[in-house]
Amino acid sequence: MASSLARSTSVVGAMTFCSRILGFVRDVVLAVMFGAGPAMDAFLVAFKIPNFLRRLFAEGAFAQSFVPVLSATRDQESGDEVKELVSVVAGTLGVILIGLTIIGVIAAPLLIYAFAPGFAESPGQFSLAVDMLRITFPYLLFISLTALAGGILNTYGQFAVPAVTPVLLNFCMIGAALGLSPFFAQPQIALAIGVFIAGVVQLAFQVPFLLRIDRLPRPRWGWSNAKVRRILRLMLPIMFGSSVAQITLLLDTIVASFLAAGSVSWLYYADRLMEFPLGIFSVAIATVILPTLSARHASASKDEFSATLDWALRLLALLGLPAMVGLFVLSGPLVSTLFNYRSFGAHDALMSQYALMAYSLGFMGFSLVKVLVTGFYSREDSRTPVRCGVISMISAMAMNLIFVGIFLFMHWPAPHAGLALAGSLGAFVNAGLLFRNLRASGAYAPGAGWAGLLWRVALACIVMAAVLHFGAATNAVWVSRTALMRVAWLSIWIGAGIAIYFIVLGLFGIRPHQFRLGHGSTK
Repeated sequence: MASSLARSTSVVGAMTFCSRILGFVRDVVLAVMFGAGPAMDAFLVAFKIPNFLRRLFAEGAFAQSFVPVLSATRDQESGDEVKELVSVVAGTLGVILIGLTIIGVIAAPLLIYAFAPGFAESPGQFSLAVDMLRITFPYLLFISLTALAGGILNTYGQFAVPAVTPVLLNFCMIGAALGLSPFFAQPQIALAIGVFIAGVVQLAFQVPFLLRIDRLPRPRWGWSNAKVRRILRLMLPIMFGSSVAQITLLLDTIVASFLAAGSVSWLYYADRLMEFPLGIFSVAIATVILPTLSARHASASKDEFSATLDWALRLLALLGLPAMVGLFVLSGPLVSTLFNYRSFGAHDALMSQYALMAYSLGFMGFSLVKVLVTGFYSREDSRTPVRCGVISMISAMAMNLIFVGIFLFMHWPAPHAGLALAGSLGAFVNAGLLFRNLRASGAYAPGAGWAGLLWRVALACIVMAAVLHFGAATNAVWVSRTALMRVAWLSIWIGAGIAIYFIVLGLFGIRPHQFRLGHGSTK
């Protein structure tokens, strides 16, 4: 069983890593071809709206509600009952989504006004965003049904197919950017068409695999079905919990729409750079420890539960703090190397760099939230994270207005960075509340040796930052280099930073075996 879980985890991890790499390629293509401006801002908002609803409705709440009911039905009832369940769920979900899609297409102007009211000051940009939203909104229908198909396949142990499916979105958008955009007077419309095509392709891709396990739904309405209603009841609290982070992102978009043209795009590219190490380190650690924490909570192993969480936090400190420092110090070279070509000019690079610097300050906050929240979900406590999330969201909203207001008053050229800074500080508020609740409940007690670990990591980060700052050159030097030279030099400096960091740690007695689960303290 353990080896099977390990194989499944490695498959999903590998597919997710490939998807993130290809997502980076997609973002580079978008930046180089379309840059950052009113039209690109309009597309990103038109793409964010169905994505906002997808994350809120399909991948989070629906998947977490549907899979447990399907698994129980599979284990306790006949194959015919399973087929009945997937058919009525597909039919009910499909009808709801078709109705929602029709409403979304008709009400596109209202949605754009709600999500990006600042666009109303530019009629051309507003009209373009509305047109693109009417193309992208059906993506919600297709991707939600794709989540249904993925839930069925995962229940039957078919993890690879759902894990690789998101890669198709990147392929479709890259293909649309390169192949379709020359045929449109407003080339960003090709990206909206690419999103629509991606929804169809992702759903169609999973159909043969459903046929192979004889679980392809035959959709029919089933609102009165007891299991459908049970799934809907389970979805409501999860949707509420998931909405906190999504509403924060929505509020950032609303405020950014009132700022200089390109602000939405600058924040998007910076956020994508910050999300890459976040996914590699923080999400990976959280994913690994969740089943272990759940098992130790179920067996009432309180000390082992705390020790597992303590191990995860130590590992996060070891890997996350240098990632945060590296993102901040190398923000200019990162943006220049990946995006600063053709349509994405020096001004766009500088504005994205400011946003990335602000986001990088919150990297540990975002990382801590992802790890600490597992300490609650593993104990089946979903209310506390929601409560903490609401408080942090309100704090971030207040800081959004304060920071942007101050930056505008001071005539600073990058007020959008205030949104990133507010989000970063809001993440630390969330992490602090989660940590305090874990300590107060007795679920977590920090082990010995934290002070020794932190001063060693801090010193190694300072040495690494000094070397990178004085050695990596100015933005003007990076821009003067060819793309190949930028990639080569960036790789060299990232490698040098990693080497220096671990050499300094080694000189102060930090060894890899000290971070094995159950090893003990780092004095």
